[in-house]
Amino acid sequence: MKKIVLVSALALGFMATAQTTTELQKHYEAFYREMRLQGDINGVINAMTHLNVLSPSKARKDTLAYIYANDNQHLQALNTIGIEKVDSDSDLAVQVKAISLKALNQPKRALEQFEELFKRSPNAYLAYEMADLKIQTGDIAGASVNIEYGIANAKDEMKYAFYERQQPYEVPLKAAFIHLKGLTKYNNDKNNIDEALALIDEALAMDPNFNLASLSKQALETRKNPPPEAAEKKE
Repeated sequence: MKKIVLVSALALGFMATAQTTTELQKHYEAFYREMRLQGDINGVINAMTHLNVLSPSKARKDTLAYIYANDNQHLQALNTIGIEKVDSDSDLAVQVKAISLKALNQPKRALEQFEELFKRSPNAYLAYEMADLKIQTGDIAGASVNIEYGIANAKDEMKYAFYERQQPYEVPLKAAFIHLKGLTKYNNDKNNIDEALALIDEALAMDPNFNLASLSKQALETRKNPPPEAAEKKE
């Protein structure tokens, strides 16, 4: 009889727990929807974290990481889903890892993730990211391959955003590729500055407000015609 009473009590306890969990899940689902409506990112993260604890799923974890990354909380994003290249990762997870690793100045690890994205769905934007990262890591030949692909596949309406100024700005994606091509030309042969400058001028002709290209041009012109003091020191 005691055993029957104990089993009944345990069963009731499990039912109560299940009911409480279901109610909590419904509560945080409603809370999540409300926070999204209000544009409250911290509230959205709070709700998604609770939902992931109550009912863990890879999709929820990927979404939480994406929310972190979209809010420039890149370390938190990577702490949520990790940094390793995993073949079974969703496209969203690979995208988050790529963007966050790039933002945290981990070009080699970021490149690994961008290459995985490109393998799944090649496009000119991914080619730009890969070319830029390869230049940073010294793979000029690899960058050149990505640049040629990008120039061939960038459409006139495609834009790329830059953030080196206080006010972000956009330029034609093709101009961004031509600027990178100029940099690779210089890296391949530092004595042939004129060819690199010609390519950067081509990028500026497409968009005269391309600030990064202007900075590159100034740097190359200074190397070509150093101030007298710098030239004397060089000698």
